[in-house]
Amino acid sequence: MIGSPPTVQLRSLNVGAIERLTAERPLRSGIRKHSVQGPVLCDTEGLVGDAIGNRTHHGGPEQALYLYSASDYAWWTTELGRECGPGLFGENLTLDAWWPAPRVGDRVQLGEVLLELTAPRIPCNTLATRMGDPQFVRRFARAVRPGAYVRVLQTGVLEAGMTGVVTRGNAEWPSIDALFRLWHETPRDKAALMAALRAPLASRARDAFMTWVAGN
Repeated sequence: MIGSPPTVQLRSLNVGAIERLTAERPLRSGIRKHSVQGPVLCDTEGLVGDAIGNRTHHGGPEQALYLYSASDYAWWTTELGRECGPGLFGENLTLDAWWPAPRVGDRVQLGEVLLELTAPRIPCNTLATRMGDPQFVRRFARAVRPGAYVRVLQTGVLEAGMTGVVTRGNAEWPSIDALFRLWHETPRDKAALMAALRAPLASRARDAFMTWVAGN
């Protein structure tokens, strides 16, 4: 139907426990997620039963869940020559695909749960260790397929197979991909940074952008 809002399908719910990623290094993380069957409670901190290893950079109400898509995993499967699928990058929710140009402030209604996009995922060494590739942070940055963090505006129960209805945010707010590029570019465009600060960013991204604006 013309004018109907975009929809997405929730392919997988993924949770993890705190564990060592390699036998050689003491790094402990909850990035290694596995799919779970049946309903899972989602509160303002994310999926109940999921563990977060480093709360300095991950988790919290404004990065309560990390979303990635099966269509992006299909691209990575070709790129890496290995099967890539739900939970590999540590996401909590695997969608079938993204709607066109998802941006900060876009909302997804999944049953009683309402999510709002807040920031792109920024790759770190934990992801590189998880992938067994010291260069994976650079590869992830070049790919510009970051996935997105969300805040939970309405709590409730989630289950794989649910259909989500998307409500677009303010058209002036930046896309997730644009923010991801802005994070990695040098020098950073001050006008773009200031425009991003008018969007409902996650606080960690907001703090970084404010620091960069002040330093320009």
